Amino acid sequence: MTFLSSLAERAGATGTRIGFPEVHEPRTLEAMRRLLGSGVRPVAVAAGDAAAGASAHGLEVLDASTSDVRAATRPYLEAAGQSDDPGSLSMSVALLRAGRLDGVVAGAEAATADVLRAGLRLLGVKEGIRTVSSAFYMVLGQAEQEDERVLTFTDGAVVPDPTAEQLAEIAVAASDARRAIVGDEPRVAFLSYSTAGSAEGPSVTKARAAVELFRTIRPDVVADGELQVDAALDRSVAARKSPGSPLHGAANVLVFPNLDAANIGYKLVERLGNARAVGPILQGLDGALNDLSRGASIDDIVRVSYVTALMAGSAQEQT
Repeated sequence: MTFLSSLAERAGATGTRIGFPEVHEPRTLEAMRRLLGSGVRPVAVAAGDAAAGASAHGLEVLDASTSDVRAATRPYLEAAGQSDDPGSLSMSVALLRAGRLDGVVAGAEAATADVLRAGLRLLGVKEGIRTVSSAFYMVLGQAEQEDERVLTFTDGAVVPDPTAEQLAEIAVAASDARRAIVGDEPRVAFLSYSTAGSAEGPSVTKARAAVELFRTIRPDVVADGELQVDAALDRSVAARKSPGSPLHGAANVLVFPNLDAANIGYKLVERLGNARAVGPILQGLDGALNDLSRGASIDDIVRVSYVTALMAGSAQEQT
């Protein structure tokens, strides 16, 4: 079974409750309807007409105007200085913080900055992590074929010009998330225009420092850098360019040197390589909150919902 075809089954087994504050948005509403019966429980965080409309479609509703919900969320919202408007993004994230939801998906209408702001103020970051980042899961190969390949591209949406310390933290978060989302062992390549000293420059120095920091934090994860992307992904190229690399050209987590490179890279692979991109998936928050592209399709929303359920299920297993 391939990654995309297994997402629904694996996510459904978690039985997690995923909140949606944008239930009035047609794509979101249809995505929630598709999730019904999957094992993932879509929950509309709404009030008034939006709550009534969601209920009419057979969806579970947390009515954000009730005294019960307001009492559960008030301490977190007040502490964060966030809106307590019924059905708002901040209300949904506060319900996640309060344990009334297991995850939240938003961003079909809300800007990424607003989703991140709500996450940082209401959830904070995981222990040992200071940098919130993102990843795209790039699915290469034909659907339903066993030669499908899934690569993590990080960070393509959040940190414009990470330091070496931030690159290491981004790699840590991406490695942990990959285990939960894809289910295999991460193999991390810190990318550069240089391979094993073939060139010099500030970004090369940064990549080398980042991989050393990463190895001290996650000594159990195979990692190397600096590497050009062909040496990270192609065994024959790796044998010539970096014969001593522990990755042997089989990296599955690609840590890009900056946001420009990662964002351009994922779009090139998606548009010219016919890869399917799942994401952006947020990393490093102390809770399963995910952002959507405002151009997301219904299928995109469903897939991000499944990924959010897997993240939430993994967090539950660790507590």
